[in-house]
Amino acid sequence: MGSHQYVVVGIAEDARYLDFDFDKPIGPFFFLPAAQYDVFASGQTDPDPGSHFLHDIVIVARPGANVPFAQVREAMASVDPNLPLISIRPLREQVAGQFRPQRLIAQLTSFFGILSLLLASIGLYGVTAYNAGRRTNEIGVRLALGATRLQAGALIVRGAFVLVVIGLAVGFPLALLTGRFLGSQLYGLSPYNPAVILATVLTLGLTTLVASLIPALRASSLSPSEALRTE
Repeated sequence: MGSHQYVVVGIAEDARYLDFDFDKPIGPFFFLPAAQYDVFASGQTDPDPGSHFLHDIVIVARPGANVPFAQVREAMASVDPNLPLISIRPLREQVAGQFRPQRLIAQLTSFFGILSLLLASIGLYGVTAYNAGRRTNEIGVRLALGATRLQAGALIVRGAFVLVVIGLAVGFPLALLTGRFLGSQLYGLSPYNPAVILATVLTLGLTTLVASLIPALRASSLSPSEALRTE
């Protein structure tokens, strides 16, 4: 910087102005009037001369107010007709644009997560149906000895949930470990959010119930004589 002295006229609240290093604390910033050019000392060069030009103008409106872009252009032209206007965008859209790479990564991760959940559901259905077929004789014996069809179906569903619990016991610590590396992509969010973890567990439980329900209903609908004759 130059050798000028500056007068501090105000302190702004903490905000993030850079679209990178989201995992690091907010660094110190200072703001100069748009028309003020910082004269560098002799022999120094300006590392960023474009930063001294007027880039953005923020227009504050009442909540819910709709300001037409044509009025904004007219107001700017009344101040300086030669001032070029490249684009006029709402602040929400401009802020969202800063997180476009992170949103793309989140969308891709969500897509592959849903695809993995679908494939896991199909695999769980196949394994549950296979186990139900192998235990047909056992189910027939249980029904013949007085077990209800609800108990026979619960036996198949319980076996599917045992597989999911084992998967959660292995995958949950790995998910927490992965969250440490993905935390930098989740600005303002915690990778260890209890609500998200609870929703994930409930989603897996519901998916397991749906995937195992058809084999369980099929196995419990057999008569004891048919189940006992099945090899």
